[in-house]
Amino acid sequence: MSQIVRRSLWDKVPRDHWDSPQVLRRRQVVVAVVVVAGAVALGFLLRTDPGSVAFYLLTLVLAAIWTTGAFVSGRIHLGRIAFRDRLVRPVLSPFLVGAVMVGVFVAGGYLVQAIDVLAPLVDEIRSVLDYSTQGSLPILVVVTAINGIAEELFFRGAAYAATPRRPVLVTTVAYLVATLASGNVMLAFAAVLLGVVVGLERRASGGVLAPIITHLTWSLSMLLVLPLVFA
Repeated sequence: MSQIVRRSLWDKVPRDHWDSPQVLRRRQVVVAVVVVAGAVALGFLLRTDPGSVAFYLLTLVLAAIWTTGAFVSGRIHLGRIAFRDRLVRPVLSPFLVGAVMVGVFVAGGYLVQAIDVLAPLVDEIRSVLDYSTQGSLPILVVVTAINGIAEELFFRGAAYAATPRRPVLVTTVAYLVATLASGNVMLAFAAVLLGVVVGLERRASGGVLAPIITHLTWSLSMLLVLPLVFA
């Protein structure tokens, strides 16, 4: 287990993904513009009625903003991790990392409900879960997956590549700033934890595949499991 954690989150594999100064500057300009646009779209999204046509449309608009920004900024790499004596695409290990995060959040959900002084946080969590208990669940699963992929393409793809120093910290803060547009403290808290974990995966693997798999494992599980925890 310790080897899986080290390979997934810490040991950096060799890579040659260096941008010219001109490409780096373009990435930085694109990232700055897209973070603002995405934050605005997210703010509108979480103020629409759960399950409404506007909610689904704004979710797809937000995903389009992140994805377009990612590919306009420059090349996006999938990444690799060490496995025995070779480098492979990360698939199983980021899934396991995501599953562990799910367990932590579920345990935290039960703990928060057991502490009276944290009742306001429970109300905030339930306000977010309204979006998963109303409307079509299959459609919600699809749009959640699309948006999760889009976020990782942008934040751990374009934004990470646009940050020469402390990219894990910077991209986590950028992800937090975009999420704060929702006005929900619990979403912002989740953004920090998720951002750090997938940022470390990006640092270790040199690409977005591991962050995407972890993000999808976590977000889809939260969509399906948390409503049961807070029923």
